Amino acid sequence: MRISDIIVHLVALPARRDHNWASKMATPIGHHAIIEILTDEGIVGWGEAPAGATWGGSHGKYFGESPETVKVVIETLLRPALIGEDPSQISAIHAVMDRQIKGHPYAKASIDIACYDIAGKALGVPVSTLLGGAHRDSIEVAHSLGIMELDRCYEEAEQAVAEGARTIKCKTGLDAERDVTLVRELRKRLGPDVKIRVDGNEGYSSVAEAVRVTRLQEEHDILLCEEPVVGAAGLARVTERIDAPVMADESAWNVYDVMELARLNAAACISLYVTKPGGLYHARQVGYLVEQLDMYNDIGGSIETGIGNAANLHLGAAVRSATLPSVCPVSQPEGSGGPKVAGVYYLDDLVSEPFRFEEGRVFTPTGPGLGIEVDRAKIERYSV
Repeated sequence: MRISDIIVHLVALPARRDHNWASKMATPIGHHAIIEILTDEGIVGWGEAPAGATWGGSHGKYFGESPETVKVVIETLLRPALIGEDPSQISAIHAVMDRQIKGHPYAKASIDIACYDIAGKALGVPVSTLLGGAHRDSIEVAHSLGIMELDRCYEEAEQAVAEGARTIKCKTGLDAERDVTLVRELRKRLGPDVKIRVDGNEGYSSVAEAVRVTRLQEEHDILLCEEPVVGAAGLARVTERIDAPVMADESAWNVYDVMELARLNAAACISLYVTKPGGLYHARQVGYLVEQLDMYNDIGGSIETGIGNAANLHLGAAVRSATLPSVCPVSQPEGSGGPKVAGVYYLDDLVSEPFRFEEGRVFTPTGPGLGIEVDRAKIERYSV
């Protein structure tokens, strides 16, 4: 089997509401690159790059990408080199891509996802099987509250919990007083059984501020404190002074980052993405290292459509250490009748069938490859 063509579709899904965090307060979510790989045997693979220009590694270590840069990189550099290659030879595909251009993990991840989709379809097995087999069939949803007015946060959290969410993730980092109030009031309103996690997205101005805020939040039982300051060294200083586990996200892109975090004792856990390491192939390696270092992780992401979310869920199924509630959306096309708020960030999706959501968990698609059917009419409808 050989790759015969690669097509990049730029789309913009309608968001249910604005979703902002400390390092991204301008560009809307849902503007993503969708990758379609065609083969000479008629099997089509789908991938996604939810790239954001304001999203990157700490201290500029990894730069931002955008759907437009993904399109340029694929069409001018990766597509010419990959046509004629066997998409099932994932390691070789990565070697070809790395010879063409350094970095650009989101562009490479979108190709990687589509190749795994093709390989799974060709063999009649789900992507999780290609990643070593499934440890679980679903991931607990952490419903993410973007940075917005407190009353809207309370209302949305209460509705998400009423619809089955068992974990609330609070975006923080811009206003210390607000961040403490938010956690305190959510705990009062939601009771003791709902898990609350906080994510500063590197927003606090100093280690001292991050420590002060987190200590006050700890009085109301938080699950973890995610990336409150910039960089592994700063995280290590926070870790020394708080009780809650520290999660690394912007500081944890690949195996080298995880080894540095472990050396500095900077984090107990990481947010493992498909995209940050450059695709499922490398993400599986990061997950194995996390396990060997006696760390643990969630499955992070950039509020993907159902295409990228399916890849997230297959990774979460295959990585043993993926035990934390995760911001894996409840992907569903318009009119599906599923939750209105819990795990829902878009008013429509590119997949034909809704993802199963039960008892606060979103289930991994079970069919071959990614296990999804892409609605081409929706790609056309939301094309930009």
